[in-house]
Amino acid sequence: MPGRSTSSSGSSGFISFSGVESALSSLKNFQSCISSGMDTASRVALDLVEAQTEVSSEYSMDKAMVEFAMMDRELNHYLKAVQSTINHVNFERPEKIPDLKLSVEKKFLALQDKNSDADFQNNEKFAQFKQQLKELKKQYGLQADREADGTEGVDEDMIVTQSQTNFICPITQLEMKKPVKNKVCGHTYEEEAIVRMIESKHKRKKKACCPKIGCSHTDVRMSDLIQDEVLRRAIESHKKKRRQSD
Repeated sequence: MPGRSTSSSGSSGFISFSGVESALSSLKNFQSCISSGMDTASRVALDLVEAQTEVSSEYSMDKAMVEFAMMDRELNHYLKAVQSTINHVNFERPEKIPDLKLSVEKKFLALQDKNSDADFQNNEKFAQFKQQLKELKKQYGLQADREADGTEGVDEDMIVTQSQTNFICPITQLEMKKPVKNKVCGHTYEEEAIVRMIESKHKRKKKACCPKIGCSHTDVRMSDLIQDEVLRRAIESHKKKRRQSD
């Protein structure tokens, strides 16, 4: 429960929500657990595709991701409802404070009423999971995917050559080991190389341009970068096949 804060002269001050804010901090820590769970479910689903396991197993991971996304959305709504209530009454005198529990519930339900399936596309990890799953399936040459993108009947050697080109970092000009994708322009780089480049530019108070020739993105930021798990797996698979053929 919020307590009343008083100054050294005995005059009444504002309402303290330190206990509530501490609880909110704990809930935010729980959000990081949801994020870790989504990362694990995503990796397992990609492993299942690589192993060409039964579709039902992959589907169970998809359901798990939906559950995680729903929990994340609900927790976000609750955090917003509590924070909104705190902001509203933070400087009210104690006698004017409304029923806080009721206020939070009303704000929370109002946010929940706006729920829709489209919300999942705004969940970065869920959207990334669906995209990576699609890309990995395409990589394994599923018939439906080939027909959809017009690659059916295209020379396999040509496809492999094109893929190998994408394995090369535009900064180091070497095959990548830990590729990261730029969410803004879609280009990929070796993680260590792009991070070093961004940090170097920022130290000189300059913006980092995408190093891919012809790209118009002129302000690459750390927050734009996400792990490209599908590309990493493709590179590892290519290395394995190369070793087997040697």
